[in-house]
Amino acid sequence: MAVVHAEQALAAVAAVAPENLGSARFRADHGVRYAYVAGSMYKAVASEDMVVRMGRAGLLSYFGTGGLRPDRVIAAVRRFERELGEGPYGFNLLAGGDNPRKEEEQVGIFLRHGVRRVEAASFVRPTPAVVRYRLTGVRPARDGAVHVPNRVMAKVSRPEVARSFLEPAPPAMVGDLLARGLLTAEEADLAARVPMADDLVAEADSGGHTDQRPLVILLPDTVRQRDMAAREFPAAAGVRVGAAGGLGTPHAVAAAFVMGADFVLTGSINQCTAQCGTSEAVKDMLQQADVHDMALVPAGDMLETGARAQVLRRGLFYPVRANRLYELYRRHGSLEELDPATAEQLQRRYFRRSFDEVWEETRAYYRQADPDTLARAERDPKHRMLLVFKAYFVQSIRLAMSGSSEHQVDYQINCGPAMGALNALLRGTEREDWRNRHVDELADLLMAGAAQLLSERMRAMAGPDPVPAAPYRRLP
Repeated sequence: MAVVHAEQALAAVAAVAPENLGSARFRADHGVRYAYVAGSMYKAVASEDMVVRMGRAGLLSYFGTGGLRPDRVIAAVRRFERELGEGPYGFNLLAGGDNPRKEEEQVGIFLRHGVRRVEAASFVRPTPAVVRYRLTGVRPARDGAVHVPNRVMAKVSRPEVARSFLEPAPPAMVGDLLARGLLTAEEADLAARVPMADDLVAEADSGGHTDQRPLVILLPDTVRQRDMAAREFPAAAGVRVGAAGGLGTPHAVAAAFVMGADFVLTGSINQCTAQCGTSEAVKDMLQQADVHDMALVPAGDMLETGARAQVLRRGLFYPVRANRLYELYRRHGSLEELDPATAEQLQRRYFRRSFDEVWEETRAYYRQADPDTLARAERDPKHRMLLVFKAYFVQSIRLAMSGSSEHQVDYQINCGPAMGALNALLRGTEREDWRNRHVDELADLLMAGAAQLLSERMRAMAGPDPVPAAPYRRLP
């Protein structure tokens, strides 16, 4: 009888399939095959083609809206409506920082066009725009619950941020939105029963903006935050917690699920695929990357705060130059304080034009996009220097996206070590060339590989003849 039971247990273990990994509710709610997400990347690096390819494969992905004009975002919405219907797909909602009008503009587009999923990134706490998106359309359901049509997936790397998305919207913020006519009385009344997110992503050592938290610490802590929040606010128990950062191999994905991830989210590895929206030159460079070819630099959009981003280092001057600009900003109060040799080097090698030319272009942009920031820069020489330095970071993204061969050393390529891990796995196979890598096939590779690894490890641990544990011996 014991032998029969052992054989039945082994058969059950062997039945582990990629479709069974993670949360069944996540798969059902989003209508997807796997508990797997391809995350957004700035300026449509996470492209329309990527989203369409994933959606047709029954997989969830998010379009990278950061830095795009409204008409470009609307064009993407209309394409997805035509080609994917109701999904699965979503759009990035990037925190606006000191310019909340960016968020409000995006949310207005999403609500007008019926976008039902957003990926909230770089938020320190929910803002009025996020709250408006989340609560618009909520209504009582027949079973007594609350129907919430707009789904929020929030990327977090700090416990206080996680907690703010596990709780209901701040009452004062809800009241203000009601007073401004941006929420109805019913929506405001139901707000206290709705957590701010359906899904949290514990974002560990990722490409781009990063706090470099180890996933083995961040993911369990985020799960604990969810469980603690549920003691005070029971609806938080339904929020799923996913893992991101460093997920480039089946081993990493398997480890995330073992630690309790309800789903996994990939980013860096999707840049090196046929569907990615960056240049072929960038993909060629990413294809050669190893796990140690990354560097930390100041995040260009948050230069004044010292926030960090992870980028590709191999073959590039960008990391060194980005760090130098940050140090110069910290030490000086204006462009005029720079010594002549430094000023000349920055203009000739970094910007390849004069500070005056950079400032004129910058001023023209902020005159339309953010007049308050422009007014401050006109008054404050240090803030003017900040905006000029930020122009280098913007320029570096444009160069990478265009594939400029003349200024390749200044490419900004946001990337984490997962890229190098995947390259090592694919080396010597037909997928070594990025032209043969496709986002949905990478999902199959990682999920099927993770399921196989977990099955093998569980079979080994459940085998009829396990290796006996070594006897305990007290150390002297």
